[in-house]
Amino acid sequence: MHICYITGEYPIENLPHGGVGTFTRSLGYKLVNEGVEVSVIRLAKVNKEMLINDNGIKVYLVPEESKKPFKFVWNSYRIHKKIKEIHSQQSISIIETPELGLAFLKKIKGIKYVIRMHGGHHFFAKAEKRKTERKKVWQEKRSFKKADSIIAVSKYVAQTTCQLLKLDEEKIKVIYNPIDTQRFYQADENKVELHTIFFAGSIIEKKGIRQLVESLEYLVDDFPDIKLKIAGRDATVPGTNKPYRPILEKSITNTIKNNIEFLGAVPNFEIPNYIEKAQICCYPSHMEAMPLAWLEVLAMGKIFIGSETGPGPEAVQDNVTGFLVNPHNPKAIANKIKYIFENYKQAIQIGKNARTSILEKFDINSIVTKNLDCYKSILNEDNSRNT
Repeated sequence: MHICYITGEYPIENLPHGGVGTFTRSLGYKLVNEGVEVSVIRLAKVNKEMLINDNGIKVYLVPEESKKPFKFVWNSYRIHKKIKEIHSQQSISIIETPELGLAFLKKIKGIKYVIRMHGGHHFFAKAEKRKTERKKVWQEKRSFKKADSIIAVSKYVAQTTCQLLKLDEEKIKVIYNPIDTQRFYQADENKVELHTIFFAGSIIEKKGIRQLVESLEYLVDDFPDIKLKIAGRDATVPGTNKPYRPILEKSITNTIKNNIEFLGAVPNFEIPNYIEKAQICCYPSHMEAMPLAWLEVLAMGKIFIGSETGPGPEAVQDNVTGFLVNPHNPKAIANKIKYIFENYKQAIQIGKNARTSILEKFDINSIVTKNLDCYKSILNEDNSRNT
């Protein structure tokens, strides 16, 4: 079996990466150990094509077209050309992409094309209460029509996307994101820096970072030593080329300015160190498909505050394995943080419950088995039609 993933977020040194890329790498490592051939095609701002062997995963970096009109079409052509080249050398069984990925790809006979729902344009437009873009609506619908099979990373993203695009939910397989519980180990509570809050994610409105920052206004009088550490790359405001971080920084008052530290983009392998030292990890996203970053915190048995919206209840059992809040309400976030600071011993037990839950539902070994079984069923379904 040869699986080829297409993602622009695969972690490569000195290049920006994201959750979909981290997921692909974690799953890919395990698939390689199971004897599966794994390739990744990543568009990137590089001068020439490159091949990187990442612990058995063949990562093909393809120069991204950023200047020509209709660059999405040009980039899809470059990806298709690379697929043909790889396929001629080592026959590809399955191509997997996020929601928009198949829109302009030409299908090659003998390859199955799979979309994994990580949260697409329709999904996040609804979540953020913004208008859909006509071009992306057309592309996403076109992409789904080309898919031979669809996987979703949560029940919520499956249900919501099916409603918006009028897809048949019964044909969609839900497989949660996997967590490597060795990399994200049981944290040592003796290393905790009291009154420290950690946030990891893109610096953008939909991640709830503004509301988290504003929550400090309600906390700084009671906890003058409170510290919010923010790890993540700056992102642009949707529909513009404007970076979001300067807008956020401009909104920070002098009252809390010295209580906030921007760490910038932090390599994924360093994230566990920051999670371990924080008293609370708070990621109040307005919407996620199934947030890998949340699961990483829970896997380390840490005290976690997440969003009550979307798939939040699928990942976190409120007051049992973590805490859920209204992500749009800074005061609600502050109240939850204050409660944890004042009831720390009880909250530590909730963190321990979180790791147990992850081991039961999201452990990478069981999730890899589910993915392998799903891939085999996709290929067997095709074979059964031909017999």
